Amino acid sequence: MRSDPMGWAGTAIPNYANVSATYRKHLSSGRARLADLLGEQVEVESSGPWVTTGEGRRFLNFGGYGVLFTGARHPVVVEEVERQLRKNPTSTRVFLEPVAARAAEMLIAVAPGDLERVHFCGSGAESVETAIKLARLNGRTRLISMQNGYHGKTMGALSLTARPVFQDPFRPLLPSAHVPFGDLEALTEVLSRHPGECCVVLEPVQAEAGVNIPPAGYLRQVGEICRQFGALFVLDEVQSGMGRLGYWWGAEREAVIPDILLAGKSLGGGVMPVAATIASNAVFAPLDRDPVLHTSTFSAAPIAMAGVCGALRAITEDDLVSRAADLGAVLLQEIQRIAYTHLDSFGCEVRGLGLLIAVDIAEPGVAGELLVEMIKYDVVANLSLNSDTVLRLTPPAVLTPEDIQFFVERFESAAFAIARNR
Repeated sequence: MRSDPMGWAGTAIPNYANVSATYRKHLSSGRARLADLLGEQVEVESSGPWVTTGEGRRFLNFGGYGVLFTGARHPVVVEEVERQLRKNPTSTRVFLEPVAARAAEMLIAVAPGDLERVHFCGSGAESVETAIKLARLNGRTRLISMQNGYHGKTMGALSLTARPVFQDPFRPLLPSAHVPFGDLEALTEVLSRHPGECCVVLEPVQAEAGVNIPPAGYLRQVGEICRQFGALFVLDEVQSGMGRLGYWWGAEREAVIPDILLAGKSLGGGVMPVAATIASNAVFAPLDRDPVLHTSTFSAAPIAMAGVCGALRAITEDDLVSRAADLGAVLLQEIQRIAYTHLDSFGCEVRGLGLLIAVDIAEPGVAGELLVEMIKYDVVANLSLNSDTVLRLTPPAVLTPEDIQFFVERFESAAFAIARNR
């Protein structure tokens, strides 16, 4: 066995200064280069909306790509996961598992309409792969997604993620067509040429594209057009679902019931990696004919299912869906005030729904500079993967008034610094 230069073994205090070097040598040198731009921070602890580095510095976490809706280590989620860890964390996959049954019942209880069947998996991209396979089993072999949509980077999901920078190195992908988000005429034109053959996949709000919110009535009309031409309708709510938008699901904003709904990110309560494909009985039926047709080793692992139960309990018991709507309205107003005061000369637009908020800055490079500046002021955010001009904020729904005040003061300081230095 090799030596332990970082001091991971035993009771030695880890040498966090070597983490960057290890990333360069054994993990991702690209990640290490990115970390250099952000001060080589090494996160070692988290609680609620806060993350702590190896140097003891605390950051307010408005990032995390939407995973930490319930905050880090929510006590209800931790309680559920710890109890399962002590009992049976990973199953034989031969016998039935009660915690999987409980998680399925709890998730279906908050799912829209007649969606009554669920397949659990480990990531949002896997949930997309399951949806694609269900579409194939139901005779829908043509994939339709929206321009600038983001659905993951595994090969099937990547076929739907309509951005050349991610797709081009891995072609050929699955055949697919991409139409403009919000353009009903373009969608109708494609579906009319292939009735009964298509699977339409879209997000209620395009998160990675920069929090693009569709026109009122768009989701409902997409559902109607899909029914008209016999297309399968899939709503990817991996990032928008579970309360993030101030609704349990983005589908609820227009009382839409898709054939398949995808959940993930915050489904594991910020503790376990887990996602789900939720479908109607009719769509799911082909998988019932062969129980081993679509499986994976860690699908519905008991410890992951405990995370699902904990997340659903925490969101319900703490009324986090309503809190997301209320907190989002306050934050959106404050962010707009600050951004339009200090960043308007760069071509700035702020938009959001619930706790999914974008600061879109037209001038190249400014969004990235703002991200770096916010790190200096102890706030974590993300850039949108499908839009280089957008700083995206996905705060948890457990923020206190003091947390909000901290963010407002620090965001204003960062915005002012950008305006002053440019």
